[in-house]
Amino acid sequence: MKKFVMAAAGGILAGGIVTTQLAAPLLAQEAAKTTNVYEQLDLFGDIFERIRAQYVEPVDEAKLIEAAINGMLTSLDPHSSYMPPEDAEAMRVQTRGEFGGLGIEVTQEEGFVKVVSPIDGTPAEAAGIESGDFITHVDGESLLGLTLNDAVELMRGPVGSEIIITIAREGETEPFDVSIIRDTIKLTAVRSRVEGDTVVLRVTTFNDQTYPNLAEGLAKEVETLGGLDKVNGFVLDLRNNPGGLLTQAIKVSDAFLEKGEIVSTRGRNPEDGDRFNADAGDLTSGKPIVVLINGGSASASEIVAGALQDHRRAIVVGTKSFGKGSVQTVLPLRGDGAMRLTTARYYTPSGRSIQALGVSPDIIVAQPRRKVETESEDEAAVKPRTRSEADLRGSLNNDSLTEDQIRQIEADRAKAEKAAKLREEDYQLAYAIDILKGLSALGPKE
Repeated sequence: MKKFVMAAAGGILAGGIVTTQLAAPLLAQEAAKTTNVYEQLDLFGDIFERIRAQYVEPVDEAKLIEAAINGMLTSLDPHSSYMPPEDAEAMRVQTRGEFGGLGIEVTQEEGFVKVVSPIDGTPAEAAGIESGDFITHVDGESLLGLTLNDAVELMRGPVGSEIIITIAREGETEPFDVSIIRDTIKLTAVRSRVEGDTVVLRVTTFNDQTYPNLAEGLAKEVETLGGLDKVNGFVLDLRNNPGGLLTQAIKVSDAFLEKGEIVSTRGRNPEDGDRFNADAGDLTSGKPIVVLINGGSASASEIVAGALQDHRRAIVVGTKSFGKGSVQTVLPLRGDGAMRLTTARYYTPSGRSIQALGVSPDIIVAQPRRKVETESEDEAAVKPRTRSEADLRGSLNNDSLTEDQIRQIEADRAKAEKAAKLREEDYQLAYAIDILKGLSALGPKE
């Protein structure tokens, strides 16, 4: 027993010596780092005093410090930034769904302002601004070298005033100017409609109204069609949706899932991670879903698309999404300002990060650019009309069908013609609806 106790005591003592020997260099390194940080802060103080005392013109000290804070944050990534009180309030208003501006979500890429997506029903969309456009000038003033907040500030102005923005677009040889009239942006988070036997849910943003609008619109359109039995499926259109609130992305995903993980977030420290799971209850009762995405689908849109794709709950159609897989936390600061800080990455249920990669569609379908109409009315008028058997003189009548059957055939033909017209107006949406028609034709799974 004595030998055992001695061995144990010796082990503890030896362990104590090793720990002490390892701890001393680590403590010295930490002390050196702390000293270096304080030296750098002293350097910052020296520079600030030199600028205040010797710059060619008097400086606004508060703005100088604000610029230093913003520079520190923007050096981290394109989504971290300082928001002075007025910007913080504007952000709070925007999440409630109404604000003034052009109606575009922008980010910064290598010093250039890049359009993530135009928002439906806004001046920017009406002016033809597209996802992926670069804004180089505002009213002739270059944006190169400005922070994102400063660039956005230049684009703000009174409702009803004109702004000229210069756009550089892939495929165009030269930048071009676009005139936009500023307006109050009222976001309708979800627009719903019926196309044939399909319910289309167009989600434009993820704000406080998104899930309530979605649930209400879905129920209304299902009732329009006469109940879920009459619905062949749902299209969840997330194209050009720049994202928004993580909580709303989780609720929208949960609306179509019975169980399982929706998304997980992982921060710098493992204990800061979160997992969000679906509760029982699918608003569509398991009906087929097609999710539409494109390069303007970002952040919260990618969470929804990734969750439904990983659970094999929906077919994702379109083009690769934007690839914003980071989570920003808005931290209030003294003086009513706020700091937007990237605090985590999010991961889809299968454990994949979308950061910089985006969600890849199950079926890649590009939206063709609209062709400029060059045909005159006279040219259209002389187009030959398609002839059929019924047009031939003396052709036999079809007396094998009842009047009700003939009316049904004509109604089906009208539906097909409407679908063909939709294909010209919105090829991706028409493709999604065709998928649901095909699945419906196969019948329910046994």
